[in-house]
Amino acid sequence: MKNWQDILRASITSPADLNEHFNIDITSLSKVAAAFPMRINPYYLQLIEKTGDPLWKQAVPDAAELLDPVCMEDPLGEEELSPVPNLVHKYPDRVLFLVSSQCAMYCRFCTRKRKVGTGKMSITPETIEAGLDYIRHHPQVREVLLSGGDPLLLPDSQIEYLLRELRRIPSVKVIRIGTRVPCTLPMRITPELVAMLKKYHPLYINTHFNHPAEITPESSAACGLLADGGIPMGCQTVLLKGVNDTPEIMRQLLLQLLEIRVKPYYLFQTDLTYGTNHFRTSTATGIKIMRSLIGHISGMAVPTFALDGPGGKGKIPLTPDYILTRGDNLVFENYRGEICTYPESGDGI
Repeated sequence: MKNWQDILRASITSPADLNEHFNIDITSLSKVAAAFPMRINPYYLQLIEKTGDPLWKQAVPDAAELLDPVCMEDPLGEEELSPVPNLVHKYPDRVLFLVSSQCAMYCRFCTRKRKVGTGKMSITPETIEAGLDYIRHHPQVREVLLSGGDPLLLPDSQIEYLLRELRRIPSVKVIRIGTRVPCTLPMRITPELVAMLKKYHPLYINTHFNHPAEITPESSAACGLLADGGIPMGCQTVLLKGVNDTPEIMRQLLLQLLEIRVKPYYLFQTDLTYGTNHFRTSTATGIKIMRSLIGHISGMAVPTFALDGPGGKGKIPLTPDYILTRGDNLVFENYRGEICTYPESGDGI
C-alpha cells in the first residue's frame, strides 16, 4: 500500500473481516455494526495489541452499544441548532460546519455515531454551498470549525475550495479543522497537504488522541509536519472508562502530547450519546484526575475538563474546588493541600 487512500480502502468494515485477526463473536457484533458502522484501517489495527485493550475498545463494536438505557441519539441538540443542513450555530460568534461524512476509523464513542458513515449524513455540493451562504450572510460569525466526519479525508482540492471560500468572507477571522487523522491515519498528513493548509492562516487544528499507545512514530511525524507548517494544534481528549480513566494514563498521554507539539485543550466528559453509556465515568472520576494533574505537571499539559451540556446548552468547565471561603480574605487550598490566604481588594465586585 503506497498511500493513505490505499490504506483506507483496505479497512476492515465488518466483524467477519475482523475475525481473521482476532477471535470474536461475529453474530453479536454484526448486529452492532448494522446499527453503527465500523471501519478500522490497517494502520490503527496494527496498534491493537490484544482483545479488550484501550485501542480495541475505541475501534471494535461492542454489544453494549445496543443496550443503552440512558443516552440519546442527538445529545447536543445539533439538529435543532442547524439553520441549514450540516451547519450548527450554537454560540453567537462561531459555527460548526460539517463537511465530510466519513472518518478514517469509526470511533465507538462518537457523538455523531447516529449518522457518521451512514446515509443519514448527506453532504453534497448543495449543502456545502448552503453553509457557505449562511456564513456570508451572518457577519457575527468570526470563527468556523470544519468537522464531520473528518474534513481531512476530503481530497486536497476540496479542502482548499472550502478554505479559499471561507477566507473570502471578510467577517471570518479564524478557521479551525477538527480531525482525528493525525492519530488514526497519520500518513494522510502529507507535505502537499500542509503546503496548501499554510496558505490560509490563521488556521488551527483540533486533533484527538485518547491513549499514549496512539502516539507513535507515524503520528508524531504527522504532527511535526503540521507544526512545521505553522499550524497550532490542540487535542480534545474524551474521558473513557477502561481506556484512559486513571491519573497515570492521563498524565502520560498529556505529557507525550506536548512532546509532539500538540497542546492539550479539552478533556471531555463523555457525551450522552446513544450507544456509549458503557464508556461513561462519573464526573467525580474526571475531577479526581484533574486534581492529580494541576500543579503536578506543567500547566501547558493541563486541559480544561468540560461537559458539553445536553440539549445544546454549551460547554461547562468542571474543575476541582480549591476555594474554601470568601470574605475579606480568600482562603483556598493549593495543589499540595496546603491552606493559603489572599487579601481581597475591597472593590466590591
